[in-house]
Amino acid sequence: MNPDLDRLQPYPFQKLTELKAGIKPPAHLEHIALSIGEPKHPTPGFIAETLASHLHGLAHYPITRGGDALRETIAAWATRRFDLPAGSLDAARHVLPVTGTREALFAFAQCVVDRSRDPLVLMPNPFYQIYEGAALLAGAEPHFLNLSADNRFLLELDAVPDAVWNRCQLLYLCNPGNPSGAVMDEAHLRQAIELAERFDFVIAADECYSEIHFPGATPPPGLLGAAARMGNTDYRRCVVFHSLSKRSNVPGLRSGFVAGDAQILERFHLYRTYHGCSMAPPSQAASTAAWADEAHVEENRQLYAQKFDAMLEILGDVLKVSRPDAGFYLWPETPVDDQTFARELFGQQNVTVLPGSYLSRDTEAGNPGRNRVRMALVAPLDECIEAAGRIRRFVESL
Repeated sequence: MNPDLDRLQPYPFQKLTELKAGIKPPAHLEHIALSIGEPKHPTPGFIAETLASHLHGLAHYPITRGGDALRETIAAWATRRFDLPAGSLDAARHVLPVTGTREALFAFAQCVVDRSRDPLVLMPNPFYQIYEGAALLAGAEPHFLNLSADNRFLLELDAVPDAVWNRCQLLYLCNPGNPSGAVMDEAHLRQAIELAERFDFVIAADECYSEIHFPGATPPPGLLGAAARMGNTDYRRCVVFHSLSKRSNVPGLRSGFVAGDAQILERFHLYRTYHGCSMAPPSQAASTAAWADEAHVEENRQLYAQKFDAMLEILGDVLKVSRPDAGFYLWPETPVDDQTFARELFGQQNVTVLPGSYLSRDTEAGNPGRNRVRMALVAPLDECIEAAGRIRRFVESL
């Protein structure tokens, strides 16, 4: 067996299951899960209808690059969304569809890391655990950059020593951040690109939450837009990852894309022809329809905004919690240890939240997720309001 498998840590939800083991919450309270970031809003009807009307495509093997229509629709969407120069994002060279960004974020490290050169893969802490697993199984050492309220949950790139950058081969960004919802501005993204040029590494920007922002707010910037406005219109060293799961409420479709540096994507395409993750033709058709429509995305944002308003009104004076810049998570401080908070909240109120320490790693400066919990506002509005009331009662009982 691959010995690097022994370096993987249990997934956060496995830890959460063990934390809750043996606890019997009140039977009269229906369970409300705020722990998993799985969108619960209805899938738009036109996406499901497009999927169903293209089932005849199952009679054909899909190609790894995806069909022209899908790639061209993605390129057009990204060009509009991130204000890219016309024609700079070539659908044939700069775009690859992927079967969900989770598999792509993992596979990317296997493609770009040279394990013979004592590599580091840098990532935020807290983080999406795929980054760490990808680094370990690529033969690299994860290097964690702590995010806290003191740095507004943003990467302090200036604080990273040159010795670390010299070993860095891959930097994972998450913008907007999971779990904090903090947004890196374009100046911050440009700084990351400048460092990539100076120290010869690749940036993998996980932008899966970029379309979940508040109505009327300035949309979060993207890495490709920052690169283009620096004159880097071939998107050298920059690769972005986008998903329909959150944007369009289709987590089961397993559909997203990667875009950016054409030379890197050509090698990634080679890897993927062996990896075998081509998107099925019906999924391609449904994805093309989804990327071409913005009305359902605007409605989605309205639903999340209503839930943030309601939950913050109920919890704002009993927990240290604030409205994020984007995304659909709350990231409050807890008045007791985060694991104790999550376990006792479940036991007393039948509400599940995720301990922040499960999303982070211990470092010399501590565990930046400790004494916080992640609350995913994915349930319907009435359930979120009910959950907030129960959480309030629990906190007031402490």
